[in-house]
Amino acid sequence: MISIGSLSKNTGVHVSTIRYYEKIGLLKTPERSQGQQRRYSLKDVKDLSFIRHSRELGFSIDNIRQLLALSKHPEKPCHNIHSIAEQHLNKVRELIKQLQTLERELQHVDTCQKLNVAHCPMIEKLFDHSLCLSDTHEKINPHP
Repeated sequence: MISIGSLSKNTGVHVSTIRYYEKIGLLKTPERSQGQQRRYSLKDVKDLSFIRHSRELGFSIDNIRQLLALSKHPEKPCHNIHSIAEQHLNKVRELIKQLQTLERELQHVDTCQKLNVAHCPMIEKLFDHSLCLSDTHEKINPHP
């Protein structure tokens, strides 16, 4: 059994994040020592590493909760896992398209001759949406 500090070091997840995952039920509530310190098992290290890696890949908390639950039944078919991953991949592909559109719009900053604000193409574009290449970037949220 290890402490929350050791769990944090072993997984690269901050202590406050570990507590948050416990609070929302993503990570099971740990056993406590006689001194009321949280005590974690190697299974907890494995689960938290799974959670951290899933977050790095952009999976939502709800998806991670589902994937963790599914992982506890290795004998079952993996079509549900495939479905979750496929939906996430489609969202990632859509975000890539949106970010590419955003990139094309922002590349026009390269046309700036850096003389003064009155002649800055980026400022002009921000004031006049009709100067944009596309109107789809209104829907872009690069911070989902």
